[in-house]
Parts: sequence; structure tokens; C-alpha cells
Amino acid sequence: MPNPAPDIILFDGVCNLCNGFVQFVIRHDPAGRFRFAALQSEAGRVLLLAQGLAPAAVAAEPESVLLLSGGRLYSHSAAVLRIAEGLGGGWRLAALGRALPAAWRDAVYRFVARHRYRWFGRQQSCMLPTPALKTRFL
Repeated sequence: MPNPAPDIILFDGVCNLCNGFVQFVIRHDPAGRFRFAALQSEAGRVLLLAQGLAPAAVAAEPESVLLLSGGRLYSHSAAVLRIAEGLGGGWRLAALGRALPAAWRDAVYRFVARHRYRWFGRQQSCMLPTPALKTRFL
């Protein structure tokens, strides 16, 4: 049986909060289940187009993290909850967040996403992975 395709986290590569989230996932994902692509990268644009999304439209929305898993694209709080669950261990408790209505979860997500640059700052360019992590980035 072939290995399933890895889950891919698409993130805002210039956002400090998003980069911190990617570093968090890397630290808590020693098995390397997740791969990463900045939304601004060529790989990110190709993945978005393959999902029928225009990269410019995604940039206009307050998206900071998307998850491509099993051929399906998850956004907003659904993406974050699925990523946390995928880390295993105690992070699976994040599934309890689904008890809240998606509209509420997504409202909080959008609020943070809209203010992320002001609160956490941004970089001039996307982060460069270390040589040891390069294989996890597309």
C-alpha cells in the first residue's frame, strides 16, 4: 500500500505569527507528517490553483493558515483544529473546539488574522528553512 500524501500547511510566509505557528508544528511533529509551503511561494501558488483558488483572492482574505489534507482544503479554524489534532498526543484535545459553532470559531480566527501584522509584525521576505528542515518545505 503506497504512503498517503503528506498533509501540507500553506501559511503566510511574511507573517511573524504564522512563522511562529510553523515552528510550533515542526517542534511537535517529530514524525514529519506535515509539509509546508508559503502562500507567496511558487509551490503555494501552484497548490492554490490546483484547488481552484486564485492566489490573489486568497491574499485579499485574512487567511494565514490553510491545510491541504487528503485532497481537501481546510481553512480558518477548521485548518488549525485539524493541524493540532494531527500532532497527536494531548494536542488531539483540540477536537473539543469543534463543540463551538464554526461561525464563532471562524470569527475569532478572522479577528486575529486581520490584526496579526499589527500585533506580531511581519518580515520583508519569507523565512528560509534550515538545511535540516529544507525537505519539509515545498
